[in-house]
Amino acid sequence: MSVFEIIRNAMLAGFGAQQKAKEFIDELVKKGELSESQGAKLVKEFTERAEKSSDEFSKTLTDAIQKALEKMNIPTKEDIDALNKKIKTLSQRIKKLEETTAKSTEQDS
Repeated sequence: MSVFEIIRNAMLAGFGAQQKAKEFIDELVKKGELSESQGAKLVKEFTERAEKSSDEFSKTLTDAIQKALEKMNIPTKEDIDALNKKIKTLSQRIKKLEETTAKSTEQDS
């Protein structure tokens, strides 16, 4: 199972749990074991906690991926952009040197 599939399954399980909790609370309200305001409060509380957990999971996952990429020594977009900028600068300098050399050769002939 790939990392993507593991993450996908975890997220779907989380969404499924959230839906089941809402259904359970709605059922308690229908049976009269909770008032509508209590049910709404519980749903809101559960949703807020689920969102917080999701945000924490996302941050943890992002950090783990970042650390793994650093260990693999894979260049970042910024690294590649910096190298491209250096290549462009060097290419411009080479072009100027070639032009200067060509003019110099023409004058010598």
